[in-house]
Amino acid sequence: QVHLVESGGGLVQAGGSLTLSCTGSGFTFDDYEMGWFRQAPGKGREMISCINWSTGSAEYGDSVKGRFTSVRDGVNNTLYLQMNSLKPEDTAMYYCAADAKIGCYNGGYHFSDWGQGTQVTVSS
Repeated sequence: QVHLVESGGGLVQAGGSLTLSCTGSGFTFDDYEMGWFRQAPGKGREMISCINWSTGSAEYGDSVKGRFTSVRDGVNNTLYLQMNSLKPEDTAMYYCAADAKIGCYNGGYHFSDWGQGTQVTVSS
């Protein structure tokens, strides 16, 4: 059974940095599509990054491109999200997600397994 646990969230000032971790168990990490998402109060879920299972390469949402970096560590079954130059509008609950087959595709995404989320709050 796939199990995902996020950690590393917290309160940070605007312009600061934070690194989130997502530790997975119950599946072979490198065989899965992985992704980071966030959801702010009153807003819909937003894709932050999608990581291709075969190449490990990541795509990013426009709002975080150039500021956030996602890295997969298959040895330790951990997915990281390095967040730099944080802005108040980055405040949200951050989730990692996994899917054995689909993940992100042009125009959408499908992930079957989600973590419980970790809260990131950026003060101005």
